[in-house]
Amino acid sequence: MALDVYVGSLTRYYGGVGKQLTAFARNPEHLPPAVLAWRTALSERLGHNIPAPLDWDETSGAPHFTGRPGWDGWAALVLWAAYAEHPVLGRPNTLPDEWENDPALARSNAEGFRSRYSHLVRHAELWLPSPFPFTFDGEDVGGHRVVIGSAPTLRRQLADLNAATWKADDRAATGWGRPRPPDNAPLELRARYGFAAMVEAAQHAVDHHLPMKIDY
Repeated sequence: MALDVYVGSLTRYYGGVGKQLTAFARNPEHLPPAVLAWRTALSERLGHNIPAPLDWDETSGAPHFTGRPGWDGWAALVLWAAYAEHPVLGRPNTLPDEWENDPALARSNAEGFRSRYSHLVRHAELWLPSPFPFTFDGEDVGGHRVVIGSAPTLRRQLADLNAATWKADDRAATGWGRPRPPDNAPLELRARYGFAAMVEAAQHAVDHHLPMKIDY
């Protein structure tokens, strides 16, 4: 199953373009007010923890963007970030089959550990266009449990990861997205591919003030 990243209105996503279909696909007229009600309730829940009430374009004219880091690119990028903050552990040369149980990733998610790349390693699937520093457990519009983060914070943390490891300029990083690495590619090559897709999506989310969502 492919893993994509979507940037745009949630009305458009849950209305049929996303892979994660909900009951709204059968009753699309209920979706726009449901999205706005969800956003209002979430904004009230977050309260003073965010700088301003949540707001973004949910009209039919809102721009949208998609990218495809793929499961391998996404997983490799997450592990690259985890090992960047736990260099004492030996980073694997290739992507482990059970990457979600990786020891560096477990350390990055350990209680009390303040990860530099929390919006990347903490299993977030939805990033909102609001600059808050934390991630949190919540429900998406369809009622599914998800970890939610901030698109501006994700964009900054991706930049921090690049500065701490690759130190690539924008032109070089963009080139990492072409072509797709082969199945036997080293972990770093796959992580670079995932980085190119995710940083482009995060930049779109920041520039256009829109949510960003993993789509699988």
